[in-house]
Amino acid sequence: MSELVIEHGESRTARRLRRNRTKVALVVAALEGVAVLAGAVPWWLVVLVALGSLAAWAGFARFHASRTVRDVTWVVAVSQLLVVLVPIAAGIVLALAVVVLVVLVGVALAALFLDRR
Repeated sequence: MSELVIEHGESRTARRLRRNRTKVALVVAALEGVAVLAGAVPWWLVVLVALGSLAAWAGFARFHASRTVRDVTWVVAVSQLLVVLVPIAAGIVLALAVVVLVVLVGVALAALFLDRR
């Protein structure tokens, strides 16, 4: 377990966010990813939000005095960038499933044609 330095004036919620920011980003990305795959949110909108949140983190919040602002914008940027990858990953999984299906059909056809009874 890592020892976190408690910053002066940092609230309990801010410490909890700092400790769990990766988990929070993954949960948000998973929920939004389901919405994208279901068609409730268009992918181009996700890309625009990801670019905006990345720009906000890099241009404004990265060097902000408040650790909470830095952490919240980091969570938003990471989760949005992960959501951009969800349809790409789904396409890769779909392509792999098609390849496996084609191989299985080929094996089944070979077994049927090679049966000499």
